[in-house]
Amino acid sequence: MAGSAAAALVLGSRRSYGQGIEAARKWVDNEFQPSTLSKEAQMREMEWFIAAAKPFTGIEVSVVSETLTTHEYESRTLAQAFTEITGIRVKHDLAQEGDVVEKIQTEMQSGRRLYDMWINDSDFIGTHSRYNQAVPLSDFMTGEGRAVTNPSLDLEDFIGLSFTTGPDKKLYQLPTQQFANLYWFRYDWFTRPAFKTAFRTKYGYDLGVPTNWSAYEDIAEFFTNEVKEVDGVRVYGHMDYGKKDPSLGWRFTDAWLSMAGNGDKGLPNGLPVDEWGIRMEGCRSVGSDIARGGDTNGPAAVYAITKYLEWLKKYAPPQAPGMTFSESGPVPSQGNIAQQIFWYTAFTADMVKPGLAVMNADGTPKWRMAPSP
Repeated sequence: MAGSAAAALVLGSRRSYGQGIEAARKWVDNEFQPSTLSKEAQMREMEWFIAAAKPFTGIEVSVVSETLTTHEYESRTLAQAFTEITGIRVKHDLAQEGDVVEKIQTEMQSGRRLYDMWINDSDFIGTHSRYNQAVPLSDFMTGEGRAVTNPSLDLEDFIGLSFTTGPDKKLYQLPTQQFANLYWFRYDWFTRPAFKTAFRTKYGYDLGVPTNWSAYEDIAEFFTNEVKEVDGVRVYGHMDYGKKDPSLGWRFTDAWLSMAGNGDKGLPNGLPVDEWGIRMEGCRSVGSDIARGGDTNGPAAVYAITKYLEWLKKYAPPQAPGMTFSESGPVPSQGNIAQQIFWYTAFTADMVKPGLAVMNADGTPKWRMAPSP
């Protein structure tokens, strides 16, 4: 490892400003398009990056994130771009979310640095602000790191800063991606005249985006047990996952229980009982069981779990109970799922690839998204 580091430093010392500009122009022309900035403005930013990085050319920084399409792009493409433009090597590892959490816990408990930077769920904001082991970015950008903070960086360009700001009002994370939880459905099937007529005949109302769980269940029943096949393919009215895995935990907290009515109304996350069913006093959790004023085993939570199990068994493909979040996400792209009530936009890229069963020949999708009921 020492030999590798030395070699990197030697190579970095030979790097010229012109090499950085040439690399930046290649990336601006071929990858960083389209952009809200003109190419000239982009190159001015690149010039700043090259100059700011000069004292650090040749070093390596390490980062880890969950394995999602966005982060795969960061790891394979943006890390390479930053390395070529600045001369600072970026080693961006990818891991399943449960592994990322374990790595964070290991570093915090051992005091041994595993990574220089972390991309992790903003649900960790409470941990970061309380344990005082993460560098508050708001302090860094105005203090020690001021010289390496892009002067054209506008924090208001980021969506979701409130989720990455701690109770101490300090910013600990910059949102790098987010995936909304939405309802996904096959628009082409929902608009087929024969299906619309059959659905209305059986249920007495029009086939469309469900506005409650009863309507969702009707649609799941209809496609699974009434339609059964579309164009010779066995179809199902629901998709989910059920394998024991860290992703099964946040299948309910983010935010299945609250979708069923768990927690209290109010902002920011329901007061005094938040959307996870945890009763809060100020910024401290004090109870989750109904005996302690919480709601994790209240009527809405019980209903949510009951329907999750029922729908998984009755309306999803037989392999669904043995799948994790990552394994189940792309399944609707295979063309045999009519709808999914709990679908993350993180899988959008997997749904729009040319040639998929859920894509039209002209490149438009056969599916749509809508708010979850």
